[in-house]
Amino acid sequence: MFGTAERWIAQRYLRPSREHGFVSVITVFALAGIALGVGTLIVVLAVMNGFRAELLDRILGLNGHLTVHAGPQGVPDYDRFTAELEGVDGVRTVTPFVDGQAMVAANNVAGGAVVRGMREADLRERALSGEQLLQGDLEGFEEGQGLAIGVQMARRMGLSVGDQLTLISPDGPATPFGTMPRMVSYHVAAIFEVGMYEFDNAVVFMPLPAAQVYFDLDGRINAVDAFVDDPERVGVVQGAFQEAVGPRGWVTSWQQANSEFFNALQVERNVMFLILTLIILVAAFNIITGLTMLVRSKGRDIAILRTMGATRGAIMRVFFLAGMTIGTLGTFVGFMLGLAFALNIDTIRRGLERLTGAELWSAEIRFLSQLPARVEVTDVTSVVAMALGLAFLATLVPAWRAAQLDPVEALRRE
Repeated sequence: MFGTAERWIAQRYLRPSREHGFVSVITVFALAGIALGVGTLIVVLAVMNGFRAELLDRILGLNGHLTVHAGPQGVPDYDRFTAELEGVDGVRTVTPFVDGQAMVAANNVAGGAVVRGMREADLRERALSGEQLLQGDLEGFEEGQGLAIGVQMARRMGLSVGDQLTLISPDGPATPFGTMPRMVSYHVAAIFEVGMYEFDNAVVFMPLPAAQVYFDLDGRINAVDAFVDDPERVGVVQGAFQEAVGPRGWVTSWQQANSEFFNALQVERNVMFLILTLIILVAAFNIITGLTMLVRSKGRDIAILRTMGATRGAIMRVFFLAGMTIGTLGTFVGFMLGLAFALNIDTIRRGLERLTGAELWSAEIRFLSQLPARVEVTDVTSVVAMALGLAFLATLVPAWRAAQLDPVEALRRE
């Protein structure tokens, strides 16, 4: 498509010269702008993808894709109940548990907590694997009265394995003086870390029999979690699942429970994409400015080339190649920098925190203890294609104007 002479002339025009130094400065700014925009956009999209994926994985690791809330009456024969629910098409596993809220207190520190009573096998399979247990273990968890608490709660309340933690519930026994709060102390059997601050700070796991006694359910459960084959298509299964549950409870999906949060993430992702695209657009305007000034400064050269037999198409290809070289080189540099930064984002974050002494990633605010990043091929491809497309459009007008230049008028002005 491009001849040897055309490539040589375009390359020569891109070299910095003393006579046209300002044009070279604009060219450098255009290249740097495209590289900065592409790299930043790749990093931002990777971080947002990683944040959504990690958050979704942590949420669905502790919560089911579908959750049945049975209310205060509970479900008595929950083994048969869960067997019925497992027969629904698309449902993989069903886990019964007791769900309640209570105050926790230890070492003169108190706070709210979500208490979940689960069987030991279900707890191991769903939530707490060996890698997530920092202290203690779950051996004999179901037979004992021990609790499993998150690492953030343990640090906040100064607890370790073997210490006592008191659960306080306002739904206690009725007395002539009013309802007395129920206060029971349990020893801490294990300390876990799932990497999500909200769970590590406020969730307490206890044996299912102990939770049934504490919340006065008398052998019943009040919640069921179900995992489906495809979490993204959970709505397809939800209708049949609700029919199987019937009047014994109401069903909510993970999409309904977290819809506002994930919708906010998607809106933020779209807005950031639009804002950072403007950086690339400004760089594309710099390409237009640089090429326009280059065309005006090379009017005599264009006239000489035309008198030597160069066609309008050849002149247009020369300046088109010069502009696309800037756009392609800037896109490539941004692509490499963006990938390198995105793949090492948490290491860079920790290095900057050590260097500046400032906290750049607050787990209390952002729910995750690490800065995640997940590079998607489709996102990178769309960013690179958009940058090359804008560079292509930016070169068309200056290249066309160069091709339309009258050699007689250009030589007369000289």
